[in-house]
Amino acid sequence: MFLTMLSSGHSPKSEKDVSKFGKDVDEAPSEKGITFENLCKEEAGVLSACASSVNWTKTEMPETLSKRQLKKLRKKEKWLAYKPIKRAKEKLKLRQKKLDARQNNVKLGPSRKELKHSKMSQSNCKVRVAIDLSFDDLMNDKEISKCVKQLLRCYSLNRRAKDPVQFYITSFDGRCKAEMQKHTGYQNWDVYFHNESYADVFESKDLVYLTSESHSVISSLEADKVYVIGGLVDHNSYKGLCHQIAEEKGIRHGQLPIGEFLEMKTRKVLTIDHVFEIILEVTRGKSWKEALLNVLPPRKGAVEKVEEFETFSTSQCIEKKPISTVPETDTE
Repeated sequence: MFLTMLSSGHSPKSEKDVSKFGKDVDEAPSEKGITFENLCKEEAGVLSACASSVNWTKTEMPETLSKRQLKKLRKKEKWLAYKPIKRAKEKLKLRQKKLDARQNNVKLGPSRKELKHSKMSQSNCKVRVAIDLSFDDLMNDKEISKCVKQLLRCYSLNRRAKDPVQFYITSFDGRCKAEMQKHTGYQNWDVYFHNESYADVFESKDLVYLTSESHSVISSLEADKVYVIGGLVDHNSYKGLCHQIAEEKGIRHGQLPIGEFLEMKTRKVLTIDHVFEIILEVTRGKSWKEALLNVLPPRKGAVEKVEEFETFSTSQCIEKKPISTVPETDTE
């Protein structure tokens, strides 16, 4: 039921954190008829089993490492040792969430039966979205890991959609693929994996590379187009790279209509999964404004644009009033 325990690492803040948990995990009640009291007892048993199986002894550190490197290594070992306990807590928290939802007749999401029928081949949506993973050499290990996590979320979002988009992952044969192999079963995903570049998989006339530097704004999604998202996590180290690639290859490019509806405190560069989710929301019938406001995180500081309108009493038309940026001056 729970993860295999890792052997290396250090103790948590105190031995009480380990010893305070109670019974063995095998005494946990079944999912059916579970109560809150039994769940609390089970939580104690699960965490006790996780904590007792972790070897908190310190491993020998190489003498050649600096103090800063030793500190980072010890911190990583401590995290790896505590990881099984964290995962156990997350699983029990999820079970409690399901229990509360069942008691209050709240539906948390589509059932397994519903998910079986939610496949790309049976979807009414024919919009194609491709993630370009040709940027392996420009990312470090941490950024590669973040990139793969965003791909996982894209798949999860698409899998739970009633009419999923046609989802492609291209240039899938580098470090991102090696990182993805840590997630068992990805080969069975309802995703089109291609080792080749998107330029070799699709016709160039169908491609639209999404980049915030483009002067072309996408007003609607076309079913015969392929919207390419750059699979790059660089924290703005390579500004304008995707736009440059699209220009060099003669590929059509465009940006999401963020500036048409919202004002942002930060740049209009979004993560892979946020761009994917916005497109998915629009294919489900939401307007661009609704999709953007629903998806963009608070840290972006996105607020709806306030526009000034002038209403004419002689007609029912509402006309947009232009906003003057030049101060009025006397002409005398």
